[in-house]
Amino acid sequence: MENKKPTREEALELLQEHNKNDALIKHALAVEAVMAHFAEKFGEDLEKWRVIGLIHDLDYEKYPEEHCSKTREILMQEGWPEDYIRAVQSHGWKICTDVEPLERMEKVLYTIDELTGLIVATVLLRPSRSIMDLTTKSVKKKWKQKGFAAGVNREIIEEGAQLLGMDVAEVITETIRGMQREAEALGLKGDL
Repeated sequence: MENKKPTREEALELLQEHNKNDALIKHALAVEAVMAHFAEKFGEDLEKWRVIGLIHDLDYEKYPEEHCSKTREILMQEGWPEDYIRAVQSHGWKICTDVEPLERMEKVLYTIDELTGLIVATVLLRPSRSIMDLTTKSVKKKWKQKGFAAGVNREIIEEGAQLLGMDVAEVITETIRGMQREAEALGLKGDL
């Protein structure tokens, strides 16, 4: 596969081979949906961005202590292109890798990975339990409550937004839009 770009189907197969946890698979689908949305927004390679989003936490279920480095190993064995591997590793910048997000795709992944978790947590507390009627304002309100979704690193989201030259509220809005497209698959359609 060295010179061949991996397809979404190959990425999904690899993800499911290494991850059985439904929440982790749904997270990968959420990140994929948002990456696709941003790829379209920026006129980038849709398939590549989707694949990177889908595979970004490939090693997390089996190797949480070696997160991102084990993914490099797995993807190298599979013959994946270096730019895909680097992009995946860059989302762990300052957390578990020293691979700084430089490309626009890497910056988006770095920014929205944590944010999708905050959005899901916000949706699940709504009366409708739906992302379809979720507003940026609702997410910002929860953002300010440090005890809410405490595992979500808000500093990374802020830093990522700066790297992208975007306002945090704009990033939240675009992330919601991306996730709304796949509401059914993510289990976030709710009662609407």
